[in-house]
Amino acid sequence: MKGVRFDELVSGSFDRDQERPANAKRVLSPEPEAPKLHKVLAQSGLGSRLDMERSIAQGLVTVNGELAHVGQRVKAGDVIKMAGKPVRWRAQAETPRVLAYHKPVGEVVTLDDPLNRPTVFRTLPRLHHGKWQSVGRLDLNTEGLLLFSNSGQLANQLMHPRFGLEREYAARVLGALSNEEKARLLEGITLEDGPAQLLSIEDGGGEGANCWYRVTIAEGRNREVRRLFEALGHAVSRLIRIRYGAMVLPRGLKRGAWMELDDSDVSALMRTSSQSQRTQRHVGADSLARQRQNRARSPKKR
Repeated sequence: MKGVRFDELVSGSFDRDQERPANAKRVLSPEPEAPKLHKVLAQSGLGSRLDMERSIAQGLVTVNGELAHVGQRVKAGDVIKMAGKPVRWRAQAETPRVLAYHKPVGEVVTLDDPLNRPTVFRTLPRLHHGKWQSVGRLDLNTEGLLLFSNSGQLANQLMHPRFGLEREYAARVLGALSNEEKARLLEGITLEDGPAQLLSIEDGGGEGANCWYRVTIAEGRNREVRRLFEALGHAVSRLIRIRYGAMVLPRGLKRGAWMELDDSDVSALMRTSSQSQRTQRHVGADSLARQRQNRARSPKKR
């Protein structure tokens, strides 16, 4: 899947592309069907599928205490018994579903907003089972890539700070940064909720007083990128998230539109989160540990 390039943002081609007609309406792929009972029984070594269908028809099988019927499907957590004896079985793990959403400015990342502002959930496709969970948040005035998953476990792994997954942004800042200011952003600045730092910062060009920077960070604290620049006296006039872990904002995805990731993209995300969880060596993990230690040692404000 091709993603948006940083130079497209700076040159303006990204915004011009957003003005073109949208692609055909995206449709969520069908949810995988639960396995049939007679197949599960056969895989448990109790006999052939035909034998299991006969046992079900004879009233020898129950699911959750009720007589089963031929053709019935079962899901994880169902209690199956054959002739009164529990059947040990394991539901096949399903690949989590993940959406990439192009969040526009002006939407909030919440299900219900007391101010009745538009939310990112209003246009997402409906799930028959479970619900979408956002992978982190973007503030009201930040745009770009926002991920959703029907797996709470995957969502938590992707956004938990101890795994240090990189978030990459294109930031348009008022006034050019000096080399000293760049060094401070990389070394760390103490904010009201503790030390914070950028993992990297690169010049991106710009016109006049507006300067673009390509920055990466390994945490998702509220308005963290904006607050880092503001601590040095530079206001951020535009902030676009273009990458989250292994996933880049898909090229051609219009603001306010979503697309479902295919199996290869979901697998890449899962590998990224599992590797970070297993080794704790992801870029930025060591610096995050130091930040947590510094916050623990800092005296609390009274």
